[in-house]
Amino acid sequence: MRTTEHYFTVPLDHFGTATAPGTGDTAETITVFAREYVSTVHTEAEAEELPWLLFLQGGPGGRGNRFASLGGWSKAAARDFRILMLDQRGTGLSSPADRNTLPLRGTAEEQAAYLEHFRADSIVADAELIREVLGSGPWSIYGQSYGGFCALTYLSVAPDGLKEALITGGLAPLSGPADDIYRATFQRVAERNTEYFSWYPEDRRTVERIAGHLRRNEEFLPDGGRLTVERFQMVGAFLGGNTRVDGLHYLLEDAFTESLHGSRLSDAFLEQVQGIVSRLANPLYALMHESIYGQGQASDWAAWRVLQEHPEFHPDAMPLLLTGEMVYPWYFEQDAALKPLRQVAHLLAAKADWKPLYDCGQLANNTVPVAAAVYRDDIYVDRALSLETAAAVRGLQVWETPDFHHDGIADDGEAIFGRLLGMVRSARR
Repeated sequence: MRTTEHYFTVPLDHFGTATAPGTGDTAETITVFAREYVSTVHTEAEAEELPWLLFLQGGPGGRGNRFASLGGWSKAAARDFRILMLDQRGTGLSSPADRNTLPLRGTAEEQAAYLEHFRADSIVADAELIREVLGSGPWSIYGQSYGGFCALTYLSVAPDGLKEALITGGLAPLSGPADDIYRATFQRVAERNTEYFSWYPEDRRTVERIAGHLRRNEEFLPDGGRLTVERFQMVGAFLGGNTRVDGLHYLLEDAFTESLHGSRLSDAFLEQVQGIVSRLANPLYALMHESIYGQGQASDWAAWRVLQEHPEFHPDAMPLLLTGEMVYPWYFEQDAALKPLRQVAHLLAAKADWKPLYDCGQLANNTVPVAAAVYRDDIYVDRALSLETAAAVRGLQVWETPDFHHDGIADDGEAIFGRLLGMVRSARR
């Protein structure tokens, strides 16, 4: 493959008059980075004639994929497209927002006000500016998970910029409180726990042993942070995977080691767990996660509030259930990478005047070919809510399948991409 790096200067505020601090009336700008991937099957001249495919990454708060080689969905896409891998604003090389850079904005209130410009509507506005700079006509987009949420916003506010849209595991609810999402999510995660421990009954004993050990003893991750029972529950992130779910078994199988002071959690286990529970690399995920559902009302720590309806997920519950990708306020007390951003997180959770992200009227009259994979057993994007959204988008074709979970494109991305592309292309005929 060949790669090309692109840097774009975009307004911080596409929709208002935000000015750069200390500059009076100069509109503030930020940098957005994207990397172009092209297969060497195409000559440079041929590549210049290929249409663009913009990939919208899951998250929020995750930088674009860094490919060492083309494989899976990217291999399939590179046959017909120039792939543009976007670092969504605030991630990767796109004016990163983290515990180091955000305090440069000033007070917690000023930091929260800055982050109001980091949702899907601003990401789509960045994409449209980038499309124009690249001289592209309407282009194709591919949204995975949160990237699918962004694709729905794109279809709502800038459909003229789109030739076609593919979505995997990312049909967001178009309305309603975040509470509805988490009620469905907790049910799905509980069911997935049951399924997992039916495969690996020995892991049920290991999980209880780890939980009991953490209640009686202090264990610390390599970064110095304490591993609590509730942080350990976060390893349930594996449960959202298709084949990745089996990685949970491999994590647990060598959790303990013997020491001069008796059984302790092994260094190998603690190192792996830190990579799962720390938000050092993607703090925007924790800060912005519930805001992706915010439309005219505060999230008010929705996952935490709904958790109180599910005592089976309490860290003192027996048997202990593992959780998923929900975000709780205690993250900002126990994760060293998030502690400096605690007040900012509370301000964002209390914000009640989030602007709408979707235009239901526009979606009901949509003319852009759209195909979406809905994974029947997806624990993060509920099937029923996804199908409800699909029905609200005119012409959206659904491929519903029990064969994959939320990260399906990591397992058979080539086939999934090819199927969805075929669906939108057949719709155009």
